[in-house]
Amino acid sequence: QVQLVESGGGLVQAGGSLRLSCAASGRTLSSYAMGWFRQAPGKEREFVVGISWSGGNGGYADPVKGRFTISRDNAENTFYLQMNSLKPEDTAVYYCAVKSTSNSDSYYYLAKSYDYWGQGTQVTVSS
Repeated sequence: QVQLVESGGGLVQAGGSLRLSCAASGRTLSSYAMGWFRQAPGKEREFVVGISWSGGNGGYADPVKGRFTISRDNAENTFYLQMNSLKPEDTAVYYCAVKSTSNSDSYYYLAKSYDYWGQGTQVTVSS
């Protein structure tokens, strides 16, 4: 069992930055692919970014390419989402998720692929 806790959300003006954290407990994340998703009011949960547990493979959704960066700190059992140049359309609840996998270079963009989820953190970008 893996417990995930997000933090770092908040209110920021357009053009600003936030860094979200996802701290894991219960298991080490060394063999888990990781991902971030978001859900805006009235919309379905959507993929933001995914990364393999090796860190060698990953992908970003087109709306966030060049602005968001995923990273991980295995020593802290935590991964992050650095969000720069934020836009009002980035406003959503952001969720972290992990998936146990034996494939070190696989990442996943479908929400149903993931095994564990955090509770979500609100990000609001004002114009």
